[in-house]
Amino acid sequence: MRYFITLNYDGTRYHGWQIQPNGLSVQEKLQWGLSTILRNDGLQVTGAGRTDAGVHARMMVAHFDVESLPMAPDDLVYKLNRLLPQDIAIQAIRPVAPEMHARFSATSRTYHYYIHTVKDPFRRAYSCELHYPLDFVKMNEAAALLLTYEDFGAFCKAHADVKTTLCRVTSAGWHQTSPTSWYFEITANRFLRNMVRAVVGTLIDVGRGRLSLDDFRKVVEGKRRTEAGESMPANALFLEDIKY
Repeated sequence: MRYFITLNYDGTRYHGWQIQPNGLSVQEKLQWGLSTILRNDGLQVTGAGRTDAGVHARMMVAHFDVESLPMAPDDLVYKLNRLLPQDIAIQAIRPVAPEMHARFSATSRTYHYYIHTVKDPFRRAYSCELHYPLDFVKMNEAAALLLTYEDFGAFCKAHADVKTTLCRVTSAGWHQTSPTSWYFEITANRFLRNMVRAVVGTLIDVGRGRLSLDDFRKVVEGKRRTEAGESMPANALFLEDIKY
């Protein structure tokens, strides 16, 4: 049987979601926890996508296959939460049809990137502190342009092992939550490695007046990572939602 796991995690001390040869990952810890409780050393966990080192997830979905589950799903949730570290929390486990796939059956993913403009010790771990004026009207005009393109090679990490840089962005924009804090929300069917942080860095260049809207278009159309803005710090990025 196939089961979907819904979880969230603080990515601060992890080298991303995917198992790494030389660093601790969320996938590794989850797979270890399930294997330990179910006494199944061959169990493998497949995630809905890959978050980079230091990136967080308010919602991640993964699946695993077992011949039979020796306990109720809610009991497994309880046992996993007792075993796993405090920075990983299991929300639910449910059986799904065998053809459902955590990654390939997903229809969209949504990310948020958080920024604030005053020094705040309580935001520093999960938001990026910036101290220059930003034109959010222009930044939203540039963000709206993302919906008119399909190739986002300009925002893909150099030498990334991807077969295509095509994505379908369905929404993108900045939202203010207080006089000194905003977040950028973007939804797409898929994302390239480092894409959101590169998009945010380029939009901030627009907000600072370093790029015009025409310049932003040229960056996207040029498909060259070297022409786009810097990659913003990982700690302010959250995978917020996944739709199936």
